[in-house]
Amino acid sequence: MIKIALPNKGVLLEPTLEMLSSCGYRVSKSLRSLSSLDEPNGVEFFFLRPGDIPVYVLNGILDAGITGKDFIHEKWGYSPTPVFNYLNLDYGQSKLCLAVPEGVQLTSAAELKGARVATSFPNIVKKQMPDVKIVVLEGAVEIAIKLGIADAIVDIVETGTTLKQAGLKVIGSPLFESCAVLFPHPGKELSPEVLVLQSRLKGKMVARSYMMVEYDVPQAKLGEACKLTPGIESPTVAPLQEKGWFSVKAVVKKEVVNSIMDQLLSLGCKGILLTTIESARI
Repeated sequence: MIKIALPNKGVLLEPTLEMLSSCGYRVSKSLRSLSSLDEPNGVEFFFLRPGDIPVYVLNGILDAGITGKDFIHEKWGYSPTPVFNYLNLDYGQSKLCLAVPEGVQLTSAAELKGARVATSFPNIVKKQMPDVKIVVLEGAVEIAIKLGIADAIVDIVETGTTLKQAGLKVIGSPLFESCAVLFPHPGKELSPEVLVLQSRLKGKMVARSYMMVEYDVPQAKLGEACKLTPGIESPTVAPLQEKGWFSVKAVVKKEVVNSIMDQLLSLGCKGILLTTIESARI
């Protein structure tokens, strides 16, 4: 049985539980629960603080974990090309940004040399802004300037609403861009259960990114239509009972599917149908 760490709170909790449930795992969290056992799938899930999850996984105590990529880089030691491998998931996107008071006329991190910068991510900030004095805080970073212990802050920004409410503005480019990730211990050979978990999560993300399109096309336009819907390897093509017509089925990117349907229609295709994909193995 493998042991997997999950975030116990925050914006990553509910999407993580939903993602795992949709992949066939039996996992739930009550108010005080610290773990959840899924015997049929051979997994025990442990609910931990998102920032602590890398510590347990990278020390080999747990087999893998799901948390923000920024927490992993912070605990591991920031590196643009980390030595561990993780699977980017399609939720929990955020940015680690530098912010100053609204009235301050600054435009970049380079202008803060020698300034006090409050953050919960000192390792990442130290790599990106080596000339500042770092004030390490565990939370409520946005209040540090008002309380007089910092001149600027570096904090996670999702919508920017919290910063605006605190009278702050983002300057410069994000110091780090993050999302939820699944990551195993970098020095361990992956167990069959972890490989299955990776495969299921990849399949769910493919299902969320693609849709299945089916249509009938005259033989004269078959080649053009297949170029529009190449599928993963190639489209499925079958002759119809009516001579000179073919049925085509292929997966297409969700973001462009309506444009593709319009083009198929203009080619003379008929019976163009679109269906969602619940899961996949590609």
